[in-house]
Amino acid sequence: MFGSSGKSNGKQSIAAISTLIAEGTTIRGDVQFGGGLHLEGVIDGSVSAEGADSVLTLSDKGRVNGEVRVANAVINGTVNGDIFVGERLELAGNARIEGNVHYKLLEMAAGAQINGKMLYQSEPPRRLPAPELSGVVAEGLT
Repeated sequence: MFGSSGKSNGKQSIAAISTLIAEGTTIRGDVQFGGGLHLEGVIDGSVSAEGADSVLTLSDKGRVNGEVRVANAVINGTVNGDIFVGERLELAGNARIEGNVHYKLLEMAAGAQINGKMLYQSEPPRRLPAPELSGVVAEGLT
């Protein structure tokens, strides 16, 4: 399994854990992070990450009640919502998913449970480009 090593994993480098949400902590609202997030608490909201090397590690005590959008994830806890993983998803034995799982590369241990669809994505979902400013000059934009 990958996660907090920060070392090269085959072709790509995985971010070291830079943020911890400890057991007993509940966050109500959306969480956006870069790098690595280790979650042992609860997030009532969506979780998203920027960067191809970002990784969410959800411990067996951790829970997300909302959508998850990350490049890489190791799930050993509960997610009540859809999961979108652009690169690599590992589901450990205590993983409990109530929602659809969109993945590119999947590793699933015996005991993991998914109540939803498994949808292979050959490439991560693309974001729409920002609207062009035609005829408008905005300060700070070059």
